[in-house]
Amino acid sequence: MAENRIWGLVARFENPATLLHAATGLRDAGYKRYEVWSPFPVHGMDNAMGLKRSIVPWIVLGGGLTGMVGALLLQWWTGAVDYPVMIGGKPFFAFEFATPVTFELSVLLSAFGAVFGMIALNKLPQPFHPLDNIAMFRRVTDDGFFISIEVRDPNFSLVRSRELLESLGGLNVTVVEEGEA
Repeated sequence: MAENRIWGLVARFENPATLLHAATGLRDAGYKRYEVWSPFPVHGMDNAMGLKRSIVPWIVLGGGLTGMVGALLLQWWTGAVDYPVMIGGKPFFAFEFATPVTFELSVLLSAFGAVFGMIALNKLPQPFHPLDNIAMFRRVTDDGFFISIEVRDPNFSLVRSRELLESLGGLNVTVVEEGEA
């Protein structure tokens, strides 16, 4: 049987305030590849971790603009170029009759951009995560507050990272190994 490699460390924290303080401490220590786990959103955590704004709004904007341009081009092409039919002296293309389809396709592609952009950026679905093997981590959906640091972080050192987590209030600091249960 192959030997499991170390994925990182995980530490439990008593409450959201100590979790927020620890996230700020890790950011100030230069850590980049760490994650905060909480059963509910903690106000100010994005700033404490030094996270940049999400690019999902730009993906949504791209989807909406693609829907708008696509709908207008499709209606213009079919009505004015591919199959022009003169009906009652009306123009082959006008924005007035194109508005409902353009709006609907813009909304549809914006929604697809939001959903699929979020799924892709969150790396979902993820059927297995190394933290699934840690028994205490199962409390994260109920009343547990955790921080995990990946071994891929440039500042990661098993001894120094463990000491830092403990100095920031981390309890039960545990080594997490890769591999499925």
